[in-house]
Amino acid sequence: MRIGSRLYGAALALSLCLPLAAQAAEIAKKDEPTPLSAYELYRIYGDRTWTWDTGGGRFIEDGRRFVAWVNDKGKQSFAEGKWVVDDLGQLCMRATWTNAEGAARASTCFGHRKIGNTIYQRRQPNGNWYVFRHSSVHQDDEFRKLVAADTVSAKAHDLKQLLLDQELARKGG
Repeated sequence: MRIGSRLYGAALALSLCLPLAAQAAEIAKKDEPTPLSAYELYRIYGDRTWTWDTGGGRFIEDGRRFVAWVNDKGKQSFAEGKWVVDDLGQLCMRATWTNAEGAARASTCFGHRKIGNTIYQRRQPNGNWYVFRHSSVHQDDEFRKLVAADTVSAKAHDLKQLLLDQELARKGG
């Protein structure tokens, strides 16, 4: 009888533990970061300006064009190019940056993951993950720096025209 009681006790303990183990696995799965989809990224960035301390970048939905302008300690630059998103949670800005000294192509990418309704971001490939948007948006979330107003396209256009005029003047035209 003792052996039967032990087997019954073990079976009872096992039957109680299995649902708990399944529940624990489900909880762990919810805490795993998952990449944002291209659609989610498109909804976050499309027709928005990401404002920076020195300027910003505009994500134009039409043709997925990207335009940026910065003024870093009096040195102005502008960028023109494309922005792309994918289902691996990646946003990339591929553009040619131009200033008075010349032009150079650059590609800058950011990864995005979410746990629940909190979105994390990092500069690819080796940046540190940080909260991009809390589940209930905080005042200092980077997400809040994405604004509807286009604060850079006109400045980028004006700088482009100024640099073209300077180039023509140097060439004597």
